[in-house]
Amino acid sequence: MSCGRGAGRMFGSAGGTGAPRQPPRRFLHVAPHRPLPLTPPRSGTGVSALAGHVLVLNADYQALSVCSVERAVGLVWLDKAEMVEARADRALHSTRATFPWPSVVRLRRYVRVPYRKVLLTRRNVLRRDGHRCVYCGAGERLTLDHVVPKSRGGPDAWENLVSACTPCNNRKGNRTPEEAGMKLSKRPFRPSHVMYMRDLIGTSEEAWKPYLFAA
Repeated sequence: MSCGRGAGRMFGSAGGTGAPRQPPRRFLHVAPHRPLPLTPPRSGTGVSALAGHVLVLNADYQALSVCSVERAVGLVWLDKAEMVEARADRALHSTRATFPWPSVVRLRRYVRVPYRKVLLTRRNVLRRDGHRCVYCGAGERLTLDHVVPKSRGGPDAWENLVSACTPCNNRKGNRTPEEAGMKLSKRPFRPSHVMYMRDLIGTSEEAWKPYLFAA
């Protein structure tokens, strides 16, 4: 079968009649590694069987972010991350092999990230306090309370704002908790972004806890 005139001009031939030469090395292209097509376990819920979250750790084992299962598998397959924790109740399947279902992965190279400041908002204060009144534990009619009243110099700061139900807020009034005879169930503090990773999945997986609370 003839290679055609274009192929002959491109590769050349020995005396015009021999087999075409191999193309120079610079023309060769090696395709990058790609993750194998995975066949997730069957699910009758209509939700993607690859749905789920994986905790991503920096190279120093500090919690960095949360990603999808598919993204985590890609990082491990490309050798950009290693599997630290896997789920025992699930697995990933290709046409020829079975792979662990990732729960926690660690980046092989350290990634420098800027300090992530959690914005001081009503929503974030309620999230920090578990959507409960810090005085009585109620979960309804919540508002914000200044531990040291604003009229008495109390700042708008993480360390001075707590979630409180309307009855407790009214009872406390323009007083400190000590003056009102009320006790805080927890002291207000400035949270880190790691605290809110758990909100992405509602409740954190058991395997995540050592890494989240270590931060």
